[in-house]
Amino acid sequence: MLSYRHSFHAGNFADILKHIVLVEALEYLTKKNKPFDYIDSHAGAGLFNLESAHSNKLAEHISGISKLKSKEWPELSQYLDIVNNLNHSSVLRAYPGSPLIAMHFIRPKDNAWLYELHPVDFDLLRKNTRSHKRVKVMCQDGLKGALSHLPPLSRRALVLIDPSYEIKTDYRTVFDTIQTAYKKFSTGIYLLWYPVVDRRKVIELERRFISSGIRDIQRYELGLSPDRSGHGMNSSGMIVINPPWGLFEKMSQLLPKLVATLGLEEGAFSKCDALVGE
Repeated sequence: MLSYRHSFHAGNFADILKHIVLVEALEYLTKKNKPFDYIDSHAGAGLFNLESAHSNKLAEHISGISKLKSKEWPELSQYLDIVNNLNHSSVLRAYPGSPLIAMHFIRPKDNAWLYELHPVDFDLLRKNTRSHKRVKVMCQDGLKGALSHLPPLSRRALVLIDPSYEIKTDYRTVFDTIQTAYKKFSTGIYLLWYPVVDRRKVIELERRFISSGIRDIQRYELGLSPDRSGHGMNSSGMIVINPPWGLFEKMSQLLPKLVATLGLEEGAFSKCDALVGE
């Protein structure tokens, strides 16, 4: 359960999709002067060295974040500025995980709750976020932890859930967690990342959400190649509940451009649709 290390995959195409959506949601929340809570169920180390042995083993960032140049992507200026500000040259040597992206938006009035079970990544996460006073880092079950903060005192919250899905039951567990969370706090923004390794599991997850009674659910997916069983993760997606205004329009324009830039072969694709209306 604790074998997964995101440092092998930092800055890949799945990170790009997840973090674009995360930045849009955080930017939306900070438009109002009211405080909000950020809850990250599987926070990881928070910051990744792209020149480490882990990153170089698969070098997924080379076909991912390294392909996005700021001058060619003005619509992603906020996201790319966060990445570039961690690097002191045009060469990308560091990539932020979701916690450090969130720290860019957290204000003195806001709270961040970060969960990570892997002991090494937990220690790294504490070090990488120690300068932020409004952040709590916990080595506990992040799904149970997320539920413990709902409803938040701020009455505004963004919950990011992105486990590794190494455990077969994770697809069901994340759905059950979000369904419970929604019953406790129906106005929160919920972001659920998922990999596409076995399309049947993703279809089953989508069906559960469609029949759940939860309203306003959008789905965004980016695939580098057509679905193929037994070939690892060729695509990944985000399920967004209570999406920020304007997100659907922006992703509708972005996803085809990302496919053209990041797609590995003919048959690369994207999906942008509403699973459930408002």
